[in-house]
Amino acid sequence: MDKIKTTPKDFFLQLGVMVTLYVSVISLINLLFQTINYAFPDALAYYGDPYSSGIRIAIASLLIIFPLFIVLSYFAGKDMRQTPEKRELPVRKWLIYLTLFVAGVAAVIDLIVLINTFLGGEITTRFSLKVLVVLVVAGGVFGYFIYDLKKANALARQDKLFAWLAAIVVLVSIIGGFLIMGTPGEARAQRFDDQRVSDLQNIQWQMVNFWQLKQKLPATLAELEDPISGFRIPVDPDTNTTYEYSVTGQTSFSLCATFSRDNVGEVAKLTGRTIAPVSVPETLPVKIGGLADNWEHAAGKVCFTRTIDPEKYPPIKQIKY
Repeated sequence: MDKIKTTPKDFFLQLGVMVTLYVSVISLINLLFQTINYAFPDALAYYGDPYSSGIRIAIASLLIIFPLFIVLSYFAGKDMRQTPEKRELPVRKWLIYLTLFVAGVAAVIDLIVLINTFLGGEITTRFSLKVLVVLVVAGGVFGYFIYDLKKANALARQDKLFAWLAAIVVLVSIIGGFLIMGTPGEARAQRFDDQRVSDLQNIQWQMVNFWQLKQKLPATLAELEDPISGFRIPVDPDTNTTYEYSVTGQTSFSLCATFSRDNVGEVAKLTGRTIAPVSVPETLPVKIGGLADNWEHAAGKVCFTRTIDPEKYPPIKQIKY
């Protein structure tokens, strides 16, 4: 029997199956890692992603690439059932053995890191779950292709079983990711609130600069505008309305905004660091320059009353010519 030749269709179909498999596996591991990070925050992690960017990218990749992998695998399997000799295509064998090599190396490295961490006394639930994720996913891929190489007669059935199991795992992971990061509407509301806080911080430091130069607070926000420096009074990003401002004392003032959501305790949730509970009343008094400076807020209208500390921000002497 003549050796079957690899056509361009065979080459790109087999390559497409493997490329989409690799992307799907990497995205799944990344999604599970981010989920574990959220469920078991690390107290030594001083930064947490407030927008769940890693989860969003992983979910977006899985929603597009994984169905493509299933479709390409279906056509590849159908082609091999019609022409069984195509199971012996050199390009297919090369890609399968390459995948087995990569999966095996990943599992071995995973075990080495686990043992090394255990011997160092630093093992945690968070780390253990990540090791388990790599072992299960890499082991699943390795086991599937070993079975595929040995059980030629059960190709159709094993393809369906693998597809269903993989689809269930991916679907559950995506649902878990959505539960963590929330809906697109919630993500948009969070970005609006973060912009409001950024605007209030900008106005606050303009107030400090104004007071240092003139030893008084402006009567209105309009007095802060400076065409030379280019500073313009920011407005609410959603409603396009001006933030509320009032003078409450010789060195104190109040800034108000209406927020879409409650962000109290979010830093602790993202990083795992214990933070004393903060009660968010309608008005939050804070001494600028003091340790109590924060922008935690409840949903709805919240006012932040700030008091300038003259010792930390002394008046700037004007140069007279």
